[in-house]
Amino acid sequence: METKVRTNVIKRNGQEVEFDITKIVNAIEAANREVDPIHQMNPYQIQAIADKIAAEVVKIKRAVNVEDIQEMVETGIMEMRGFEVAQKYIRYRYKRSLARNANTTDEGILSLIDQANEEVKQENSNKNPVINSTQRDYMAGEVSKDLTRRILLPEEIVKAHEEGLIHFHDSDYYAQREHNCDLINLEDMLQNGTVISETMIEKPHSFFTACNVTTQIVAQVASNQYGGQSFTLSHLAPFVDVSRQKIRKAVLEERALCGEPADDEIVDRITERRLQEEIRSGIQTIQYQLITLMTCNGQAPFVTMFMYLDEVPEGRLRDDLASIIREVLLQRMRGVKNEKGVWITPAFPKLIYVLDEDNITEDAPYWELTELAAECTSKRLVPDYISAKKMKEYKNGDVFPCMGCRSFLTPDLKGLGENGKHKYYGRFNQGVVTINLVDVACSSYGDMDKFWEILEERLELCHRALRCRHERLLGTVSDVAPILWQHGALARLKKGETIDKLLFDNYSTISLGYAGLYEMCMRMTGKSHTDEETGRPFALKVMQRLNEKCEEWRAAENISYSIYGTPMESTTYKFAKCLQKRFGVIPGVTDKNYITNSYHVHVSEKVDAFQKLSFEADFQKLSPGGAISYVEVPNLQNNIPAVLSIMRYIYDHIMYAELNTKSDYCQVCGYDGEIKIRENENGKLVWECPNCGNRDQEKLFVARRTCGYIGTQFWNQGRTQEIRDRVLHVSTAKREAGCKSVAD
Repeated sequence: METKVRTNVIKRNGQEVEFDITKIVNAIEAANREVDPIHQMNPYQIQAIADKIAAEVVKIKRAVNVEDIQEMVETGIMEMRGFEVAQKYIRYRYKRSLARNANTTDEGILSLIDQANEEVKQENSNKNPVINSTQRDYMAGEVSKDLTRRILLPEEIVKAHEEGLIHFHDSDYYAQREHNCDLINLEDMLQNGTVISETMIEKPHSFFTACNVTTQIVAQVASNQYGGQSFTLSHLAPFVDVSRQKIRKAVLEERALCGEPADDEIVDRITERRLQEEIRSGIQTIQYQLITLMTCNGQAPFVTMFMYLDEVPEGRLRDDLASIIREVLLQRMRGVKNEKGVWITPAFPKLIYVLDEDNITEDAPYWELTELAAECTSKRLVPDYISAKKMKEYKNGDVFPCMGCRSFLTPDLKGLGENGKHKYYGRFNQGVVTINLVDVACSSYGDMDKFWEILEERLELCHRALRCRHERLLGTVSDVAPILWQHGALARLKKGETIDKLLFDNYSTISLGYAGLYEMCMRMTGKSHTDEETGRPFALKVMQRLNEKCEEWRAAENISYSIYGTPMESTTYKFAKCLQKRFGVIPGVTDKNYITNSYHVHVSEKVDAFQKLSFEADFQKLSPGGAISYVEVPNLQNNIPAVLSIMRYIYDHIMYAELNTKSDYCQVCGYDGEIKIRENENGKLVWECPNCGNRDQEKLFVARRTCGYIGTQFWNQGRTQEIRDRVLHVSTAKREAGCKSVAD
């Protein structure tokens, strides 16, 4: 009797289909017919093999790759001693493999168009895979990945990537000579003019125009790279006074025309009122344009706005910057309306607010802004927080934003800017390759000597992969992206000039990512990396070795290699599946459909907010190329003192952190609480409104921070399981913080 299986199979093109036992039976029968009758298997043997495989598939409790099932078929035939049949089956697989390698893109592209490729559909939680522009980008990505795999990358790199030993990020953009992420030199472009689509853009004559130009720059930059970008509001601040003077002149002319006296106090009051309205309109332009603009890769620009008061001198200019920041926070707190007219949380632009001496205490001049930031975070998940105090310790006295969600430049020790000043805006990251530390641990089978030996081999493998990224950019001419290389976003190179000089001498970085520090420790020591006696010392030793390798490569090649705490989204699921395939299910190591991001405390580990931030601070310091920590909190909109307590702790203890709350909405019943994760009858994790039971993703709005930024389009099964497993970090922290009870 056939076994009824309720699980899914992931085909080679990424499409997820229901498991069908008859396909196994048909495949074995086809091979069986190819051998002499004396060597053929009988129908009962064939059905027994199929039933056994069906039972094994059920036990796995996840979608199974078709290659896994085919290997089970081979094993099953051999166990039945059908050696001749197995030989025919293996030859058939080999011929099919050759045919697929001749052209690997057709099925993948067709499955994208038909919206049947589950892996790609949930690869990026901020891309809608249904719309044409996103499909066009994914289709181009499939072609690029095919070229990359078959022609552009060495076979050892491709094999290591496919087996999950490493992850070669963004291979769908590798065929083109594009870089990862950057800090836009908005000051240069606004003050000295730029060119957009072959049109000269001169220095703006008002704050509103400067905001409008900024959105156009952001969209152009996003269309010429594949990673995130950041700009600072301090580069917009000087245009507030430009508008002030322009408005004041207009007010004086109006009063003269009407025969009114030119009383300075009255004129100033009218001027400031109109100026605030222009600031409001300018920020609204940035917010709505950045949300509604669609770049060539099918999504809104992945952009971060940096809010740091001390980037400008004290006085009117800093007060003007404070006015801009205040308006940004007020508008973000309000949110944006979706198609149903409901106020929701937008994913972008991401906001970062810097905590410093002039805003961290109640008697500080800009404390009001910090209170506003706390209120905004409690409702809309942003801003995130950088401690100027800790960053100055880590970054040679400098404070600057990350490039997107967490990738940081190396400190400027040489004075790359004009007159030897430290330079950060205009610099960029060349790309990322991530090492799977869990695989290193599992491959060593707990043998510590073997672990360090394999780690060295894998790091050199990553080094060779990073060199591929670097060398792909070498020789790139500035003409490929004029907005970046010729018109000020990153440089002012001449036409026909290559970007080569920007790839060396610390101008740009290149990142060695790492994943699964927690699971690595569990496999090697039997303890979490939060364990003070064995886990933590081992984890820190590994982190130190990663940094030493980057220093070795940097010294030998004059390329700024840096350690990067990888923000995995789809990769967390891919690594987990590869580990389960290679090593089976190991409790505490490979028993989840995800592995832990970078150095983070495992999402299920019960620890309070302050302990978590304090523990992770040491690992942030050892991730100079990028890192962010978070604490998971309940709804704190009615407990702003709790938010402020965490913010103060961030200021004193850790460089970069964020608070994860929930911001969901059900369009069916209007419920605006937390949308829950349930397991359906097939064992698949789905989102469900706890009020009306709605499970239609098209009618649910869910905002969750997953990798340093907010996602709003849902996630693959691995990431969804990770979100479900998260525990709160605030409930046990309230007593130490001295803040109001969460229950209040």
